[in-house]
Amino acid sequence: MSKEVKKIMGLEERELFAPGHRACAGCGEALGIRHTIKAAGENTIVVSATGCMEVISTPYPETAWKVPWIHAAFENNSAVASGIDASLKKQGKRDETNLLVVGGDGSTFDIGFGALSGAIERGHKFTYVCTDNEAYMNTGIQRSGASFPFSSTTTAPAGKKVHGKMDPKKPLPLIVAAHGSGYVATASIANLIDLNRKVKEALTRDGVSFVHVYSPCPRGWYHASDSALEIARLAIDTRVFPLYEIDNGVLKFTQKIEKEKAKPLEEYTKTQRRFKHLDEEDMKKLKEYVNDRYSFLEGIEGKKCFDTLY
Repeated sequence: MSKEVKKIMGLEERELFAPGHRACAGCGEALGIRHTIKAAGENTIVVSATGCMEVISTPYPETAWKVPWIHAAFENNSAVASGIDASLKKQGKRDETNLLVVGGDGSTFDIGFGALSGAIERGHKFTYVCTDNEAYMNTGIQRSGASFPFSSTTTAPAGKKVHGKMDPKKPLPLIVAAHGSGYVATASIANLIDLNRKVKEALTRDGVSFVHVYSPCPRGWYHASDSALEIARLAIDTRVFPLYEIDNGVLKFTQKIEKEKAKPLEEYTKTQRRFKHLDEEDMKKLKEYVNDRYSFLEGIEGKKCFDTLY
């Protein structure tokens, strides 16, 4: 790997999320956090909601974080960050300090969404990074608003009549963009250069910016511990997880997959035991769901579809 690529990816920089934490082997979320904080740099304050990353990185009296870090509850990481932002503004340090808020999909899509919504409306300045592994993994693999359709979880198990979670995944990046956020992006551990760029761009913006990071989970998805990157790539190539950014209300794909060039959805689902129950009819519905969502994004690409507050 060239020095230039290492520099772009932050591999030559100091590790701010230290090795030796207690993440599961093959955890995609820990990899995403490692490179997120590399992109943010040392002059950063992190507010972290309860969840896998909080539990594995800060077992008292130890910590994997080499920047100021504060633990918030499931529901109030954005509220805690709002207070920190107000303090930084009062001290005249708002523009020289990166404020990074981290939450999993349970905290972000569900329990903490009200606080995030309020922070956007009030015009606080921070970057919210949602590490999405599509369930409440820390507390037992329960279904969340981010869980993928037909995936089996402990609270929406696959059975003879109900084939896992029967509801669509909440389109949270679009919801945040509709709130007026000036910068919203999706990112993946399969493309760390893209993740690095998007986090750095988000941190330059006024108001609340939002980066949604796809993070495979070997424990909750029942995949091999060495498969996280392969699955993340397949999620992009099968159009399950589109990569785009919404800059000042205009959506742009950053890695577009044309329908005729997309890999079969089965290549993605067969890598994870949470989908082992899918039958032919389920796969047909899932393919329609994936293609319809991607087509919607293609339909609004390049258009001013969202008003921005800041």
